[in-house]
Amino acid sequence: MIGWEAIGDVPRALDKYIVIVVPHTSNWDFIIGVLARGVVGFDSKFLGKHSLFKPSFGWVFRKLGGYPVDRTKKGKLVDQVVALYRNHSRFVVSLAPEGTRKSVSEWKTGFYFIALKAGIPIVPVKMDRIHKKVVFYAPYWPSGQIEKDLPELQKILS
Repeated sequence: MIGWEAIGDVPRALDKYIVIVVPHTSNWDFIIGVLARGVVGFDSKFLGKHSLFKPSFGWVFRKLGGYPVDRTKKGKLVDQVVALYRNHSRFVVSLAPEGTRKSVSEWKTGFYFIALKAGIPIVPVKMDRIHKKVVFYAPYWPSGQIEKDLPELQKILS
């Protein structure tokens, strides 16, 4: 993995879960993530802004497991992703809770509500750039108390 190492594993006994990867501050994160997915050996989809899926490179993102989303339509994305989980017997989506490549002080919470509504766990993954490691943590089941769960997830990934 171009000098990177994958530590840990995904929950092989689970058919559905959502992976959150932090931090997401570089375009290289996507490439490292795709490589880690291949090394660990799991099929994970990703959500990308719809403009990435236009000709002439859109087919590449689809081939890599991408699903285009229109982020200008607020409030509908969670339900759209929950429907994807309900319509597949096995489904995994990886995303960055920061919602952007810039450094942010607060995460977007869509991933949490997707997990809660779909009844699936969240698998935290940390990209440790200093040690060149992608670290997979145990599944975290949301309790429905986001004010408790979010700080716990952030602590796991700090």
